[in-house]
Amino acid sequence: MRRSDIFFAFIAINLILLIAFFSHSFFKQIKSDFTVQRAIVRSLGLTDLCLFTEARYTRHLSMADLNTPFQDYPLSFEHFPSGALIKPPSRKTSEL
Repeated sequence: MRRSDIFFAFIAINLILLIAFFSHSFFKQIKSDFTVQRAIVRSLGLTDLCLFTEARYTRHLSMADLNTPFQDYPLSFEHFPSGALIKPPSRKTSEL
């Protein structure tokens, strides 16, 4: 075996160990963050995910209906940027 082969084997083993260490710490941190978030949700009594704060039909997607973006009049333009990012729930569009 050449010395360069030994060197490349050494580098490969160290690279595998480095990836293992980083992945272990990454998954451990995700698990601890999830438990902290769960405790916050339980203590504050949060019920639903709030994605955007500007329009009521983008705050809680489960509560949105099809005519809410056009509540001013039927041909009104969308004046909130988040309305362009989120489409109506599929169960609402299938009712059409």
